[in-house]
Amino acid sequence: MSTRLSQLFVRTLREDPSDAEVSSHRLLVRAGYIRRQAPGIFSWLPLGLKVRRKVENVIRDEMARAGAQEVLFPALLPREPYEATGRWEEYGDGIFRLKDRKGADYLLAPTHEEVFTLLVKDLYNSYKDLPLSIYQIQDKYRDEARPRAGLLRGREFSMKDAYSFDYTDAGLDVSYQAQRDAYERIFTRLGLEYVIVQADAGAMGGSRSEEFLHPTPIGEDTFVRSAGGYAANVEAFTTVPPIVDVDVATLPPAKVLPSPGTPTIQTLVDLANAEYPKPGGFAWTAADTLKNVVLALTHLDGTREVVVVGLPGDRDVDLKRAEVAFAPAEVEAATEADFVKHPLIVKGYIGPWSALGPVLGEESATGIRYLLDPRVVDGTDWITGANEDEKHVFGLVAGRDFAGDGWVEVAAVRAGDPAPDGSGPVELARGMEIGHVFQLGRKYAEALDLKVLDENGKLVTVTMGSYGIGVTRILAAIAETTADDKGLLWPAEIAPFDVHVIAAGRDEAAFDLASKLVDDLEAAGKDVLYDDRPKLGPGVKFNDAELLGVPKIVIVGRGAADGIVEFWDRRSGDRSDIPVADVLATLG
Repeated sequence: MSTRLSQLFVRTLREDPSDAEVSSHRLLVRAGYIRRQAPGIFSWLPLGLKVRRKVENVIRDEMARAGAQEVLFPALLPREPYEATGRWEEYGDGIFRLKDRKGADYLLAPTHEEVFTLLVKDLYNSYKDLPLSIYQIQDKYRDEARPRAGLLRGREFSMKDAYSFDYTDAGLDVSYQAQRDAYERIFTRLGLEYVIVQADAGAMGGSRSEEFLHPTPIGEDTFVRSAGGYAANVEAFTTVPPIVDVDVATLPPAKVLPSPGTPTIQTLVDLANAEYPKPGGFAWTAADTLKNVVLALTHLDGTREVVVVGLPGDRDVDLKRAEVAFAPAEVEAATEADFVKHPLIVKGYIGPWSALGPVLGEESATGIRYLLDPRVVDGTDWITGANEDEKHVFGLVAGRDFAGDGWVEVAAVRAGDPAPDGSGPVELARGMEIGHVFQLGRKYAEALDLKVLDENGKLVTVTMGSYGIGVTRILAAIAETTADDKGLLWPAEIAPFDVHVIAAGRDEAAFDLASKLVDDLEAAGKDVLYDDRPKLGPGVKFNDAELLGVPKIVIVGRGAADGIVEFWDRRSGDRSDIPVADVLATLG
C-alpha cells in the first residue's frame, strides 16, 4: 500500500522539545511519532504506531515459535488479587490507585502476575494441561516520581509479559530456556545489542533472574562484566570474601586512643598515620578502617527501624543495592531525629564496641541491628569508632571483639573487584533494561492457591516463570542506537515504510513518474511513503526524509524525463542515479 505525505497526519518540527533529555525523545517528537500529554505520558501518532506494531509483530512471531499463546487482560484491575499476594501494600506510592462509585479499590496494573495466575486456576486443574505459556502485550502504569527520557522512563508504557506454568521444577527450566532463547532471537532481529546479566528479582520474587541490558551511556542501570564471561547487574553482584588465616588469640588487644577532630574517614587516616604509625612501616589507608553507616528503614506497616552497616572505610553505600537488600522497606540515610532517639551511638565516632561492651547488635545495649559487609570476616582487624567523642579503637578484631547480626551487600561495586565465579576482575558499564526473565517458582501460585493434580492424583502447587519485554522502551532504544545527527534511521524490519519516494521540484514529469513508480511498488507488495506535496522545495522534503527515518529513499527529479531516478541509501549515505525500471530490484 502507499501513503501520501500530503494526507498523512504528521507535522515535523525544526526545533527540539524543551523537555527532551535524550535523542530518542527529541527525534520521535520532532518527526511526529509521539506527542507529550503529561509528564511520562505520550500519545502515539500514525508513524509511531506503525513502528510500534512492527516491533510487536516481531515479538509475536518469536512468542509463537516459543509455544506461547496470546491473551489480553484489562489494565484496570481490582484490589483483591494484589492484596492476596501482599503487593497492594508492597507497591506503596509506586502505583495508581482509584475507587469506583461504590468505594471499591482498583489499580492501574503495573504488572499482571496475579490475574494470569487466577485465569489458569479458573480453567486448569490437571498436570495434563501443562506446560502452558501465555502472554499479552498491554499497557502498564507506574507512578514514577521523576519520569524522564521520553519513552525510556514513563508512567504509561507497553510491555510484553509472558508467564509459564509447569508442575515440576524441571518443566520450569525448559519453559524458562524457551523464553530466554526467544528473547535472544527478538533482540537479534531488532538489531539491538544486548548483554544477559544476573539480576535481582526485586518485588517480583523468585529464584533465577536475568536481565537483558542494552549497553548505552544513557542507561539507568550499572552492570559489571569480566573478560571471563561473568555479567551481573550491580544489585545482584556478590562480594568475594577475603580468606583470613590468622589465630586471633595472637593478635594484640584492642586499644582506645584519642582521635580529636576526626569525624571522617580521611581525617582519621591522616591522624592515625601522624600519631599512631602502622607496624611494619606501612601507611594506614581507608581500607584499614571500619565505616559504620546508619540507615533508616521504613517498613510497609509504617514503622521506622534504624540499622547500622559496617563496611571497609574505602567503600561507600550504594543506595540502589541497599534498596534491594532491604526490600520492600524504603531506605534512606538516618536523620538527626534518628540519632536523638539513639543516644548511645555517637555520631562521627560510631563503632560496634566500646570499653563498656558491645554497642551494636540486637543483643547490645542499643538493640540496633548491625549488619556487616562480606569483607568484614572473622580475623580481620580494624580502626573504628569507640562510641566516645573524639576517640577511636585500634585493632578491633572481627569474631573476637565484635560480631554482626548478619551480612548485607550494600557496598558500591568498583572496577577491578573480583568476579564471584573466579573469571577475573570486573569492569563497570551502563545499560538500559530491555527485557527480564524470572523463575518465579511457587510464590504466586501458593498465594492464590493454584494447584493441579499430578500423575498420582495428588494436588501439587504449580511453578511459574515470568518474562517481560518493554515494547515502547525497545522502540526508544532502537531510535537511540540507530539515529544520526540528521534524524531517525530505522532498521528495515521495523521501519514505518519499505521505501520513501520523493517527487522533487515542480516539474509535472517528475510527479507523473513518481506516481507511476509508487503504483508499481505498491503492486509489488511494497509499503510506500510518497512525498507528493506540490508546493515544497526539494530541501524541505529531503530534510523531512532524513528526520522520518525510512532507510531507502527514491528521488524523482531532474532525470524524470529520461526515466532516471536517484536512489538514496540513508544508512550508508550513498546516492546514485538508476533507471526507474531498476528501483524494485535495487530495493531487494
